[in-house]
Amino acid sequence: MTELRFVHLGFGPESVEYTEAWEEQRRVHAARFADEIDDTCLMVEHEPVYTAGRRTDPSERPLDGTPVIDVDRGGKITWHGPGQLVGYPIMKLPRPVDVVAHVRRLEEALIRTAAEFGLETTRVEGRSGVWVLGDPVEQRPQIGGLSLDFSVPAPDPRTGDDEFDARLHGPEYAPSNAGQRREDRKLAAIGIRVAKGVTMHGFSLNVNPDSTWFDRIIPCGIRDAGVTSLSYELGREVTIAEVLPVVERHLKDVLEHAELRPREIEAAGA
Repeated sequence: MTELRFVHLGFGPESVEYTEAWEEQRRVHAARFADEIDDTCLMVEHEPVYTAGRRTDPSERPLDGTPVIDVDRGGKITWHGPGQLVGYPIMKLPRPVDVVAHVRRLEEALIRTAAEFGLETTRVEGRSGVWVLGDPVEQRPQIGGLSLDFSVPAPDPRTGDDEFDARLHGPEYAPSNAGQRREDRKLAAIGIRVAKGVTMHGFSLNVNPDSTWFDRIIPCGIRDAGVTSLSYELGREVTIAEVLPVVERHLKDVLEHAELRPREIEAAGA
C-alpha cells in the first residue's frame, strides 16, 4: 500500500457543497486508478445536505419534500453538514476486493479516535458504523409515558409496527434524543463504493452538529436507535479542528499498516 496522503477541501466558512466534493472524488478516483497519485483521503465539512445510498427506501426520505441527493454508495439515507467531519479515502485495494474488511478498518480508526477523547464506542452486529451503546432495554426510561406494568417494558412501536413513523409522534421518538432515551446511538456512519478496485465515499463523524437535522429522515434506515456526537457524549464543545488531526493520525496508522489480502473465493462445490 502506498503512503496515505490527506487533502483538505474546506471547513467552517469554507465548507464545501456536496456535489462539488463528489466531483472531486471522481477526479481523484480516476487518477488513483491510473496510478498517477498515491492513496488519498479527502477531508471536508459539508454544507447541509441529505444523501441517499442505493438501498434507501422511499419511506425513509424527508416527509416534507426536502431535496435529497441520490448517490452511488452503499447504505441508506443520511445527513451531512456543519459540525460533522467527513472523510473520503480513495484507495486501491487488491482484487477480489474485500469491502467488509475496508469498512472494518475505517470503523477501527474512528473507534480509536473516540477513545482518545475519552469516549468508549463499539461496533453493532449487522449495523455498520461506530456506536455508543445504550442501557439494556429493561433499564431504559419508558417512551411516551409510564407503563402500568413496571415488571415488563412497554413495547416499542418502532419495532412492532411496520407502519409506525416516529417522525409523526413528537420529539420523544426523535433520533437526536436517543441519548436521553439511553438507546444505542450512532456516532459515525460509513458508506462506500468500490469501482475498478478503488474505493470511494467513506465516513462521517458527528463532532458538534445540530443533530435535529437527522429527525427529518430515518437515519441509515434504522428506526429503533438514534444518533449522537462527540460533544453530546463528552458534555463539552468539541470542534472539527480538535478532531481532524486525531482522525488523520489513526487513519494513517490503521490503513497504512493493514495487511491487505484479496477476498477469498470458495471453489465451486466446496
